[in-house]
This record gives sequence, C-alpha cells and structure tokens, in this order.
Amino acid sequence: MFGNLGATEILLIAVCLIVLFGARRIPELARGIGKGIKDFKRELRSDNDANG
Repeated sequence: MFGNLGATEILLIAVCLIVLFGARRIPELARGIGKGIKDFKRELRSDNDANG
C-alpha cells in the first residue's frame, strides 16, 4: 500500500500534518492512534482465545 513512499513524500506529509494540527498536537494524536491500535490488537487476541 505505501511501498513507494520516498523521503520527499514523507517530508511533505509531515509538513502538512504540522500545518494542519500544529506541532503541539501531533504527539497527542500519535499517542491516541497507538493506544487505539494496541486496544484493537488486544481485542483481536481475546476474541481468538475465546473462540479457539
């Protein structure tokens, strides 16, 4: 899906994020996304354990 992202594209995305959300909000957003992914994976494991 993201196999062809180079340094220029990543830099452009980072600049856009900073402009849209501001430098102070980006760590909060990253923490929220990370927590969501962690919770999602935990739920997948618990469903597999209950069904398996």
